[in-house]
Amino acid sequence: MTAVQQHRPNFATLQSAFQNGDEALLECQLKSTGESVAVIVAVNRDGEEFGFVPFAMMFNGNPYEMLNPPDPDGGFHDAEVSC
Repeated sequence: MTAVQQHRPNFATLQSAFQNGDEALLECQLKSTGESVAVIVAVNRDGEEFGFVPFAMMFNGNPYEMLNPPDPDGGFHDAEVSC
């Protein structure tokens, strides 16, 4: 199973959260480095209580410089090809 296939259920949950207006962008801190990061979360509401389920982090910096896109022939392109 690919990484994308593993995350499909979470992606569907995130899509539903956006459709229902149950999403937020929170500033969090990475435990490993202390760096501040923006995190996309789904909001669970239980009466007046709220819970936040983290789904994704936004990139700090240029994502085109940080990612290698998939190669249609398999694997990934090297750093010279952008997404």
